Amino acid sequence: MIPGKYEGMGELDPAKLEKDLQEMIPEEHRAFAKKLLADHGVPEMPDDEVAPALIGWTEATARPLVDEALRHDKVKLIANALGTPPPEIIKEIHDAGRLVAALCGSAAQATRHKNAGVDIVIAQGGEGGGHTGDVGSVVLWPEVIDAVAPTPVLAAGGIGSGRQMAAAMAMGAQGVWTGSLWLTVEEADIPPKQMDSYLQATSRDTVRSRAWTGKPCRMLKNDWTEAWAAEDTPAPLGMPLQFMVTGDAVARGHKYPEQAVDVNFNPVGQVVGSMNKVRKAGDVVIEMAQEYLACVERLEELNARAV
Repeated sequence: MIPGKYEGMGELDPAKLEKDLQEMIPEEHRAFAKKLLADHGVPEMPDDEVAPALIGWTEATARPLVDEALRHDKVKLIANALGTPPPEIIKEIHDAGRLVAALCGSAAQATRHKNAGVDIVIAQGGEGGGHTGDVGSVVLWPEVIDAVAPTPVLAAGGIGSGRQMAAAMAMGAQGVWTGSLWLTVEEADIPPKQMDSYLQATSRDTVRSRAWTGKPCRMLKNDWTEAWAAEDTPAPLGMPLQFMVTGDAVARGHKYPEQAVDVNFNPVGQVVGSMNKVRKAGDVVIEMAQEYLACVERLEELNARAV
């Protein structure tokens, strides 16, 4: 991910960027995060497993990932979130014969993607998990489709069934982009305790919060998100500073999911309310396709009656 705006933007030396950013982080933020983990009994990471401070969300750290992806012939599409990819990276990907996609949360963002030469626009409504905007899918999808036509648009945000897929296609999307749905499949690399958090959640148990990454990100509400939202606690920093504070908490949550259950990072969309059982990924695909076809048949029947 290369955001359209972030702290330290313009610096392409990863080592210098990390040094400069570290100096910008107030000690009270570090202390608050450490105390929150300690209060919940989450063990510290072993000395030989310390998480890197700066792992992404800057051009300096994302560019090597693009280079690595382009080394693999099977990679046909590279997608960016949080902003329009830099023009030189778009050109590099196109020169390699691959396609570029970019996520958006507004028609204005979608237009910037199109003007930059992005091949596919992914319109993600505010219901979606992870970094997302505040415009709902049913409003966003047609706005984006109209704004960037004839550029293909994939609909995202709140899609977990064939019915939702059919709704998106009826609005003019050429496909759908799903994410949260795959957190509860058998093949997902999710610790059992964290998986249980998803399976037990309702569609009202998520929140858009800057508590983990510094940008609005939809996730499960828990003690961590509530603590950072309190009036008497430090306000989340901008990206990537906030994640440089919380990255250790993410690593500790992965290693000690049982102890970190109430302060873990659980990015997921509102569709989590429908994700109440573990299924095989292949079965999810088949069920979505079957439900989509049933919706199409129903619409055809309704249209036939109206003639």
